[in-house]
Amino acid sequence: MRRLMTRALGAALLIPALPLIAGLALGVRLSMGSPVLFRQARAGLGGQSFTMFKLRSMREANGPDGRPLPDKVRVTAFGRFLRRSRLDELPGLWNVARGDMAFVGPRPLLPETIAGLGPRGEARGRVRPGLTGWSQVNGNTLLSLDEKITLDLWYVDNASPLLDLRILVLTLWVMAGGERRKPAVALASGAD
Repeated sequence: MRRLMTRALGAALLIPALPLIAGLALGVRLSMGSPVLFRQARAGLGGQSFTMFKLRSMREANGPDGRPLPDKVRVTAFGRFLRRSRLDELPGLWNVARGDMAFVGPRPLLPETIAGLGPRGEARGRVRPGLTGWSQVNGNTLLSLDEKITLDLWYVDNASPLLDLRILVLTLWVMAGGERRKPAVALASGAD
């Protein structure tokens, strides 16, 4: 029942968000060109693969060896705005409406990353990935992968509607004030 309600809410929020998504997509098109959406296979519940959608925040740029340049070089000013405000995640409402994702849960990672985590990756896949999560409100890009996984596993073991509500409120705080790394003790224990 909770999953059906989440999917219905995702669809209900997607409809009024479409004009905003269209306006942001135009900004992506003007600043980076096409495509405006970033699509990538990610690992979902139980490790099942699905296609995740976001607004693109990086331009395509390769070095002399043909490999993509580092993210810091490829992210545009508009892309930084999208990432900082989390507005690049709005197309993910489609993933929520489809049932691939929840509003709150560990961020979906690449299938090969999950496979490389072994038992920790399997444990992380016990819950549906989310648009936002515990590691996102506790430092996100300022954390190492190991720290993120530790926080994700803490969430998996402690998930509850009240914790989800807390994470949603903290996500709004991060959107307004930017990312801040929590003290190491808090990260290790999952405390806020």
